[in-house]
Amino acid sequence: MAWSPLLLILLVHCTGSWAQSVLTQPLSVSAALGQKVTISCTGSSSNIGDNYVSWFQQLPGTAPRTVIYSSNNRTSGIPDRFSGSKSGSSSTLTITGLQAEDEVDYYCAAWDWSLNA
Repeated sequence: MAWSPLLLILLVHCTGSWAQSVLTQPLSVSAALGQKVTISCTGSSSNIGDNYVSWFQQLPGTAPRTVIYSSNNRTSGIPDRFSGSKSGSSSTLTITGLQAEDEVDYYCAAWDWSLNA
């Protein structure tokens, strides 16, 4: 195992640059069909606070698709019951008039300028 010391050295030098950006969403939200539901996404000044937010919808076994981009713009083909907003370091996805097919997973994302270093 002559490569072990080299591997350890590489890991020591690289791990410091593997920073993470954290966006926090609730594990689940609930609402009755036909009602309004909001999903929050909380970040920091370096991600949501200073950048646009995107929201993605993912059905089981499929790739995510963009629902909202640039914080409040709906992707073509997305029903107008979906809307996005941003205030400070938080973003919200709102679904007005919840339908059965809306009951899937949603994810938020935002660039984080602090990871540029």
